[in-house]
Amino acid sequence: MKLHPVKVHPSKALLKREDQLAWKMAAVATDKVPVEKDVQEMIINRVIDNASVAIASVNRRAVVSARGMALGHAKKAGGAPVMGMKAGTTVSPEWAAWANGTAVRELDMHDTFLAADYSHPGDNIPPVLAVAQAMGKSGRDLIRGIATGYEIQIDLVRSISLHQHKVDHIAHLGPSAAAGIGTLLGLKQEVVFQAIQQALHTTVTFRQSRKGGISSWKAYAPAHAGKLAIEAVDRCMRGEGAPSPIYEGEDSIIAWVLSGRSNRDDVYGPAYYQVPLPEPGEPKRAILSSYTKEHSAEYQSQALIDLAFRMREQISDFDAIEKVVIHTSHHTHHVIGTGANDPQKMDPKASRETLDHSMMYIFAVALQDGRWHHVDSYAPRRAGRADTVRLWQKVTTTEDPEWTRKYHSKDPDELAFGGRVEILFKDGSKLVDELGVANAHPNGARPFARADYIAKFRTLADGIITAREANRFIELVQDLPKLKAGDLGALNVALPAGALAESKPGIF
Repeated sequence: MKLHPVKVHPSKALLKREDQLAWKMAAVATDKVPVEKDVQEMIINRVIDNASVAIASVNRRAVVSARGMALGHAKKAGGAPVMGMKAGTTVSPEWAAWANGTAVRELDMHDTFLAADYSHPGDNIPPVLAVAQAMGKSGRDLIRGIATGYEIQIDLVRSISLHQHKVDHIAHLGPSAAAGIGTLLGLKQEVVFQAIQQALHTTVTFRQSRKGGISSWKAYAPAHAGKLAIEAVDRCMRGEGAPSPIYEGEDSIIAWVLSGRSNRDDVYGPAYYQVPLPEPGEPKRAILSSYTKEHSAEYQSQALIDLAFRMREQISDFDAIEKVVIHTSHHTHHVIGTGANDPQKMDPKASRETLDHSMMYIFAVALQDGRWHHVDSYAPRRAGRADTVRLWQKVTTTEDPEWTRKYHSKDPDELAFGGRVEILFKDGSKLVDELGVANAHPNGARPFARADYIAKFRTLADGIITAREANRFIELVQDLPKLKAGDLGALNVALPAGALAESKPGIF
């Protein structure tokens, strides 16, 4: 990996494209380096992972609406399938990415990578897969495209903080999806360069989507970025250009939205970011640094859910608890903890999207139940249970500098996203325990392997699709590298006839 300094330049400097971050990212996308075996295997795991959460959410309102919109753009030829629909029903690929990306994101239960910023790099799969299906590409083509999408997004997340400036993390997803599609289609570096810039320019949104009353837009946001990335690539394939330099220009995202906006006295002076990218001929292995979720909740809660399961074994009376203090990282405290200062995170009538971003609610329910379920744990009746509300109101979070340091550690063996929990009882006694990473994390007690991904798929799809359809998909996806051009449409998973909910009418 090579670090690339990124700074702001005045327009009169006429920054060469070879010195621009987007050009360097396009070089990674167009490097024909082979995808290594362990990376291929992990890509298969994540395709399974995405399918499992997409099927589990297929009849939730946001997904039904997204599917209804997509079906308004049906195509008899050159289209891509929509998750849950029968074989042969295809839509324009950008709309397939919209519908399928929403289904993948809705339950907040697929993969994650956390560093300078947040990300769910599995969000790259729906747009890359939709284009691969529409364009008749092979399994190997798809693998190459997905490897690039993960590489670019994770490298950006390692180095450029968006949330620090209240920008939503899809601003890294638009460029990575565009790069992945460029790799998939074997496009020239100039085309990918322009598409990356267009995709960034159109996907800068703000973090209010994850504050206050969190709505269904949280699920739509990455699907929207994937849709815009496909459209950007299409335009650039036709010869169109993009705002440039998109990262380094004097009126660029860095200059006016990210770190440059608070440095107006010397905006052209510092190198704001050091972005790591593979050197020519270096394999794309970033996907191996990411990790999936065992529990349907914000990733920073994963280890603390496992910790709650462990601590509950030593508690006989939950009403005897005086208070619960979770000592954790800055991110956890300020995003899903009491440091967010969101009263909705303590509201029994809050939306599911808000509850899965409330560490206080999550810890209370996990402590009481000793299990976590993607539907039952968020049910209104469960959230409103009187004893749960009492316990929930006793839970607070606090930032611990040591946990913040571990959260940002560059040592993979020290990197941690959990915390230390102190449970104080009314009799003055105390129960204290800590956990750094979730059990399913690569460094956890039970790291996820292929069998776990398949088990997750079967659990989430149970009662929604037939056993025959589940077996067909699992067998097919594990042969992904061998799938020939035109075979990728079969990676869709279909529900039995009449099982899909229909959307309310709209414009499309």
